[in-house]
Formats: sequence, C-alpha cells, structure tokens
Amino acid sequence: MRLVIASCSVDYKGRLQASLPTAKRLIIVKADGCVAIHADTRGAYKPLMWMNAPNRVVETNESWVISNPKGEHLQITIAEILFDTSFDLGEDPGLQKDGVEAHLQILLADNPEEIEEGLSLTRREFPTDIGPVDMLCRDGDGNAVAIEIKRRGGIDGVEQLTRYLDYLNRDPKLRPVRGIFVAQEITPQAKTLAKDREIGFVEIDYEELQGIESNILRLF
Repeated sequence: MRLVIASCSVDYKGRLQASLPTAKRLIIVKADGCVAIHADTRGAYKPLMWMNAPNRVVETNESWVISNPKGEHLQITIAEILFDTSFDLGEDPGLQKDGVEAHLQILLADNPEEIEEGLSLTRREFPTDIGPVDMLCRDGDGNAVAIEIKRRGGIDGVEQLTRYLDYLNRDPKLRPVRGIFVAQEITPQAKTLAKDREIGFVEIDYEELQGIESNILRLF
C-alpha cells in the first residue's frame, strides 16, 4: 500500500463530472490497484473520490491520470508532495463474519430459492482475485448469479458485490454474471445504489429461515 499526502486538485470524468479544488489530502494506492483520495475533515471515513481496480495509472511529477476499461478518468494534479511512503501489508485473512451473518449464509446455501425461485447453489465462498463471493448460483435459465450476504446491508456491501461482478464477468465460462445483494435489512441508500448498478436485492427474514431449518429432519 502506498500513502501520499499532497496538496492537490482532483477531476473525475465518467458517469458524471466532479472536481475537488486544491487542498491537502491523503492519496491511498492499494496493491490491487484501487486509488482513493481522503480528507482530514468532516468526520468522513469514506474517500472523497476513488477508482476501483482494475486501473491504469500514468504518473508524472505534475499529475496522476487513473483510467479504467469503463472509460472513467480520474486526474490528480499535484501542487506539492508532503509525504510519500509504501508498505507491504501482506495477505489479509479477510472479514470474519459474525454468528448471524455466517448462519444466514449457511441457511441460504441450503435454501437458495428463498432468494429467488429457480436458484441453485454452485459453490459457497467462490474465489476471485479480490476475495470470495459468498455464494455463486445458477438461475432457472442456467445463468450465473453472484450473491453477497450481509446482516445489515449498506452501500459498502453493494460496492463489494460490484467489484466481485467486475472480476467474475471477465471469465468467459461464467459471464454474463448478475448480482443479488441479500440482507436482513437493506438501507434506502444501498437500494438506490443497487438499482443504479443493475444489482438485485432481497431482504430476508432470519427467524423464518431458522424455522425452515428446524423443520428439516436430520439424523444428527
């Protein structure tokens, strides 16, 4: 991971146009190619602007130009670099799900039609270069469906599923892959973003799912 503190301005061109005037900011470049620009005010934990991988970065002393296959461009114009360092953080073990979220995934893997009629499980924790997708399924027409499961669904979960879909749709054996975001409760903002990204979303009743489990006869 590379951390740069610089006095800079930022211009984005893509699905919309946006800009940030010159100010001191933190620029983070992750090993997977993600670039994010942060401020130190307003109490915000999310970046002011960012570009998700895969990206192409062209860097000069005066500016960085980040572009991706979707035709988006982010230009960081550097007035002054105040700090520039890199760290190798190594492999991350990934997010450890809490009990409810992990149990939701198990129950839905056993009952994928609770998410969508005709859905069948291909694999839990399907691997990608940026982490495992909770469930990879096939719908009634045989098309691949990537499913991300959260206890409470926010914008971050939709962004996470968006990144997974980007990687999965590069595989000719899988594409086209669509996504479904699943949670006990999904925020209005997450629903709006999911619609914009053409991602489906489903709210699941955990207690009802547990009732399904209790009705299944088991030897042990």
